[in-house]
Amino acid sequence: MRFTFRGGIHVDEHKNTAGVRTEILPAPPEVCISMSQHIGAPAKPIVSVGERVLVGQKIGEVEGLGCPVHSSVSGTVKSIALTFTPSGRKIENIVIENDGENEIHPDVKPLGKKLSECTSEEIIEKIREAGISGMGGAAFPTYAKVSSAIGKADTVIINCAECEPYITANHRLLLEDPMSVINGAKILMKAIGVRRTYIAIEDNKLDAANKLEELVVDSDLFEVKVMKTKYPQGDERQLIYALMGKELPTGKLPADVGAVIFNAETCAAVYNALSTGMPLVRRIVTVDGDCIKRPMNYLVPIGTRISWLVECAGGFNKSPDRMIFGGPMMGQAQWDPEAPVVKSTSALLMLSDEQVCNSIDDPVCIRCGRCVKNCPMHLMPCYIAEASRTHEFDACEKYGAMSCVECGCCSYNCPAKVEIVQSIRVAKAEIRAAKNNK
Repeated sequence: MRFTFRGGIHVDEHKNTAGVRTEILPAPPEVCISMSQHIGAPAKPIVSVGERVLVGQKIGEVEGLGCPVHSSVSGTVKSIALTFTPSGRKIENIVIENDGENEIHPDVKPLGKKLSECTSEEIIEKIREAGISGMGGAAFPTYAKVSSAIGKADTVIINCAECEPYITANHRLLLEDPMSVINGAKILMKAIGVRRTYIAIEDNKLDAANKLEELVVDSDLFEVKVMKTKYPQGDERQLIYALMGKELPTGKLPADVGAVIFNAETCAAVYNALSTGMPLVRRIVTVDGDCIKRPMNYLVPIGTRISWLVECAGGFNKSPDRMIFGGPMMGQAQWDPEAPVVKSTSALLMLSDEQVCNSIDDPVCIRCGRCVKNCPMHLMPCYIAEASRTHEFDACEKYGAMSCVECGCCSYNCPAKVEIVQSIRVAKAEIRAAKNNK
């Protein structure tokens, strides 16, 4: 049986690196580490220019919701400056000149206890201190998600869907180091107090699914759930519906329907933090696109710049039209080739104009209904987009704009090339602003 959800689309997969083993990226000459790599307030730098820092050393602290930030290399703090992000925000970045010694900070120590002896509070604090945020793209602080699920969730879902085109970072992790994911899940189960975990994986990764099933066959804690390959299978609402038959209402969290969802690489980061003490300072990044000479999966220090990733992947074979962090459907286009990898960067895509669907002037909806048919949230995207274009934001809210997950299925399938998602994003921003001003 293959689990799935209603709606969604089949996109060209372009999983070019699925069979390419992850390599450790050659050490970059410097890293640029953002103080905002999570949902919540940005961290504040706690180091100074000229100071030597070590791998795993905390260099940014945060108050309230958020994650501390750590150095991914050893070296000297070169600068601390405000830099524009693709969203237009100015965020502090710490640039560290790599000395190549990879010296680890003495505070990097394992928890030093058996899991059975740990309390939820100890595990949550260790996760918080490790600076772990969701590595599937949402970047929600993991400690906060764990805390909010205690007493409410009875099922953990490990999201291994990786439904976006090109990205194979999780796929390679599951093939090369599946026990880190399984052990990380056990730690999270212990912290939340549940004894059931679904490992959700699409059927275009049957090699990884089979490996996972072999590893958990004798465990009553885990079930591997193989799903039909369809986009956006990795969205939490679609996962919950496919695996549990429950719909997540607008404004509610997965824990409100008994579930809590973690990305596969997030689980591995949790295991690494407790077993070795190393905070989240590196991650797997897929480097791909038709402009890249040698598509690869790399284990990358957080803060590595785009230009270094491209150089290590052999450079360009043609001029790129678009640089994207993440997948082509929901990723974020970058304008600066020196932009750094952050904790939620699963991929760097370099796409030529042949691969990019450029917009047209004044597109007009032809009422074909494809966006309605394929919307996984069962909305009428064409109505919301049209109301947004005419600034009727009350109507947008009435049509359910705030329930849109911005997956891009509507824009991808629109024969008239109407920029539906962008119009809905504008509407959502206006609706939020109006509520905040009341």
